[in-house]
Amino acid sequence: MTSQTIIDHLASRQDETLEWLKSFLRIPSVSADVAFAPAMQEARDFLIHRLEEMGLDNVQLLEGGGEPAVFGEWCGAPGKPTLMIYGHYDVQPADPVEQWRTPPFEPTIVDGRIYGRGTSDVKGSTTIALEVIAAFLAVRGACPVNIKVFLEGEEETGSRTLRTIAEIHRDLLKADAVLSADGGRASATVPTINTGARGVTNLEVRLRTADKDLHSGRYGGCVRNALHEMARLVSSLHDSEGRVAVEGFFDGSIPPTDRQRADTAAFPYDEAAFFSDVGGASYGEPGYSARERVTLRPSIDVNGLYGGYTGFGGKTIVPCEATAKISARVVTGQDPHSVLDAVLDHLKKQCPADCTLDVVATTVGAPASTLAPDHPLVLAAESVLRQVTGGEAVHVRLGATVPVTSIFKETLGIDTLMFGYNLPDEDVHAPNEFFRVKSIEEGARGWTLLLEELANYSPSLFVRQ
Repeated sequence: MTSQTIIDHLASRQDETLEWLKSFLRIPSVSADVAFAPAMQEARDFLIHRLEEMGLDNVQLLEGGGEPAVFGEWCGAPGKPTLMIYGHYDVQPADPVEQWRTPPFEPTIVDGRIYGRGTSDVKGSTTIALEVIAAFLAVRGACPVNIKVFLEGEEETGSRTLRTIAEIHRDLLKADAVLSADGGRASATVPTINTGARGVTNLEVRLRTADKDLHSGRYGGCVRNALHEMARLVSSLHDSEGRVAVEGFFDGSIPPTDRQRADTAAFPYDEAAFFSDVGGASYGEPGYSARERVTLRPSIDVNGLYGGYTGFGGKTIVPCEATAKISARVVTGQDPHSVLDAVLDHLKKQCPADCTLDVVATTVGAPASTLAPDHPLVLAAESVLRQVTGGEAVHVRLGATVPVTSIFKETLGIDTLMFGYNLPDEDVHAPNEFFRVKSIEEGARGWTLLLEELANYSPSLFVRQ
């Protein structure tokens, strides 16, 4: 029985698949807001029912102290690789709701696009992966590889208990590799393979200059202003050309390889349009293109800076307190903990002796991840995309962070291929998020061929240091 039989079966079920996805999207599974806790439970119940209906075994919730993951497995292919299929059922908040053209949790199809929160990130691609597994079991009664489905509930809040879940359930989650429905295509026209992503770490600090806010007429010009001092502190993070100026920040970082720079250059990229689309201008570390800076190089950004009076009208004060939220994207070789320490040490050294600088919060999200060009996951994806598109796939890296890639590598020792079918323009995390309906059919074909292709590899080939 050929792959085309499975693909034809999936095509015949397109309407049913779309209706199931709509039902999934109607569940407002927002993990960031406890007010949506009932919806999170509803999403888990919805997925458990589907996994059982598909014919998976050992369907259960995996607890780790936060939102549980949904798990199910089919292990009826002895001698074949065991692949963990990753997706997540949580979504971003819909705010600001008034900017949506259609209700965020009532999926609406307009001009071949299905609009709704979570369509692109990542319920659409998760649905594709599940439907392909279901098709193999329905048509053949078996999958070409062993399958373990893992659907996370905290991806949108930084996967805060994912590492704990993986450690507690290490034996259950034993696999040869991970296929992720998260982490989509870089282009609608050029075949691409995601071979890695930057990591992330976050810091929030508060600076104080006095015991209380002061009248600017009585104190202005003779005491330190907390906002002025904080602005000076954060501006010291970079030099005048945009290069990170923090001592120790680059420690351990592995420079981009010639292959990575060549792959980046090979990807069709209109740099002028990239900036004009957002009304911005190029700025950053010299010696690298904009796309290299956003995918191959580490960075620091001030995400928020506030203090003093921000209400309506004016208030003539000298603020005594200012707060900054800072994030750093890290590359292969950098330790997020060490990067965070380096940034904090820099700020403390730059802080005047008569001011105080306190840490409000830190979050070490995840280190960077990288797949070798000759990894079986990459080779299999290249073969599939060659069949589907007739062209050679370009290797790309994500500037953003997908925590599962590095967390599963650290805890379970397995690599992840991101094989989602969402596209960069689908307004992820923003109002009017959408997913292209045609991506369902394209994804079904791609995932079917990929599972078949990976069945040709010995499990021992997936073991990488």
